[in-house]
Amino acid sequence: MPQPRKPRRDTSATRRVKATREAVQQAAKVAEAREAARQIGGRGGAAEPTAAERRRADRDPITGELRKREVLPLLVLHFMREGPSYGNQLMERISKVTAGVLSVNPNTMYPLLRQLEERGLIEGQWEHPERRSRRYYSLTEEGQAEYYRLVRDVRPFLDAIATSIDKIVREVYE
Repeated sequence: MPQPRKPRRDTSATRRVKATREAVQQAAKVAEAREAARQIGGRGGAAEPTAAERRRADRDPITGELRKREVLPLLVLHFMREGPSYGNQLMERISKVTAGVLSVNPNTMYPLLRQLEERGLIEGQWEHPERRSRRYYSLTEEGQAEYYRLVRDVRPFLDAIATSIDKIVREVYE
């Protein structure tokens, strides 16, 4: 009668192989995210997605893509066309217009506002300079030009998302 096989022991060599395999897979994901960012092009100097943004995009393909495809800067510049705005106001308006699908937190909004200001697309002024209470941002002429570029460049992506969702709804519910 054959003897039952003993389970394999997890040796240090096996652990190293597993760790190497995981590292290679992670590097491939990072390279894929960088390639996607490169292909998007026209980011106007926007930084490459952070590791946290890539992980979030892996978990949520729709909002992850909305973030990568410059939808947030488009919405921020759009709302500033109506007049000066501050960060919390912009976060609320974005959440409202997207029915909460694209919720933005301060860790996303304020770095974006600083980046847009550094690029000369918006300019900020403190409501009470002596207290630095609330910073209002206004659109510059360069920001207006960038807004029109984003309106043109982001539209095909938004149309593709809308078409995909419509197809899903028709397939499942009609």
